[in-house]
Amino acid sequence: MQKRFIIATMVVIGLLETATPSQAKLNVVASTPDFGSIAREIGGDTVEVTSLAKGTEDVHFVDPKPSFIRILNQADVLIEGGADLEVGWLPPLVLNARNSKIQLGQPGRIIAADVIRLIEVPTGPVDRSLGDVHPFGNPHFTLDPLNGKLIAGLIAERFCAIKPGECGRFNDHLKQFEDKIGSRLAFWEKQMALLRGTKAISYHKSFSYFAERFGLRVVNTIEPKPGIPPSASHILDLVGQMKAEGVRLILIEPNRERKTPSFLAQETGAKIAMVPSMVGGTREAQDYFSFFDDIIQKILGAVSS
Repeated sequence: MQKRFIIATMVVIGLLETATPSQAKLNVVASTPDFGSIAREIGGDTVEVTSLAKGTEDVHFVDPKPSFIRILNQADVLIEGGADLEVGWLPPLVLNARNSKIQLGQPGRIIAADVIRLIEVPTGPVDRSLGDVHPFGNPHFTLDPLNGKLIAGLIAERFCAIKPGECGRFNDHLKQFEDKIGSRLAFWEKQMALLRGTKAISYHKSFSYFAERFGLRVVNTIEPKPGIPPSASHILDLVGQMKAEGVRLILIEPNRERKTPSFLAQETGAKIAMVPSMVGGTREAQDYFSFFDDIIQKILGAVSS
């Protein structure tokens, strides 16, 4: 019995030692669940994906846990948003991970903003007096599904460079992803058609890309400046603006405080839609497609209530 066990163990070890790199799964780390979901769509069963931020967190203020350093140290690929989306927490983690595969300029370092037309790019000098303004533009671009297609294309290209033997599979998955985005987008646009031109406010500038794609008009934010809590005077100014302009909708993420949006809704009659700004932000938004399904259903539900 012992002899058979030793022989079997040696066979298993031999198989592990002779496994080719193409047989090993790519270890992919994504800064957010949005990028992680798209990576799973493209990689399929050839990748293992870990997302650092949770969908319920504010992506600008993620707690940089020491365990993230170990995760990044073992990564073959790191997918991040760039455009300063994760600037407050990710760079020190990458530095301390000491992983040459995910350094800037390597195929394993994927920066999604490289393929995106960023909006709301500041035209003048940017300093701390303006709050957490992003000098490169608004980094919440995954909220436009067509940007998701661009990101998927970049991910497929890099996966092919790292694992060329699986390139055909990656490109097949990319085509399936693009086709699904196309068909779902037509459905989403039909659902949102009656709300085109609807005026809204959001808590943070999280939904600018979504609004641009689906025809909402976000006229202001509850934050007077990005990352700055609202003052009493700003709230009163918002009440006046919302009444004057007929604002019907307040968009907030589940992790925002509720007191201010509730006051604004009470004073103006606008409806609150509590919608995720990332995959995993609600129970219903567990992948990139159900993410948009959930946002749209919650907006339609709020307006019709």
